[in-house]
Amino acid sequence: MKILRNQIKIYLSLILLGICLFAYAHPFYVSIVDIAYSSSKKTIEISTRIFYDDLEMALNHDGNTNLNILKPQRKESIDSAIAAYSKKYLKVSANGMAQGLKYIGYEIEDEVAWCYFEIPQLQPLKKLEISNRMLYSNFKNQSHIFHVTVDGLRQSTKIDNPKSFVKMEF
Repeated sequence: MKILRNQIKIYLSLILLGICLFAYAHPFYVSIVDIAYSSSKKTIEISTRIFYDDLEMALNHDGNTNLNILKPQRKESIDSAIAAYSKKYLKVSANGMAQGLKYIGYEIEDEVAWCYFEIPQLQPLKKLEISNRMLYSNFKNQSHIFHVTVDGLRQSTKIDNPKSFVKMEF
């Protein structure tokens, strides 16, 4: 009976270890891009959710640096790297006109980095075009899910590497 109990403990320990390893190493590469426009605010608000370790790897690879998002020596250097990386790989066009992203900041929640951007948009938003190549050079299986809400109307879509372009009309 004692041998059986020890075997059960070993099996349970192995199962628990496997679950912990699976939970830590996410086997999929996906980001979520939330875009919201309200006529009353006259601003396009963009938030991206990216696994922080994937973002950190991409920033370090792209900028040939050694940044630590969780424990930055200088938060300004992370902000600067995210702003430059996003400007390079995330492009937005509203009503046929290219727009510049204003980087607001980032925060970490569990395993995810939330990055925030704004674009002033004085005219009603009728057409939105997005090119998102973030993380593509690091992960061949990278996907981006887009949720776009314009004055309460929501559209969603997904693209997979190498596809990088989304067009929505409202």
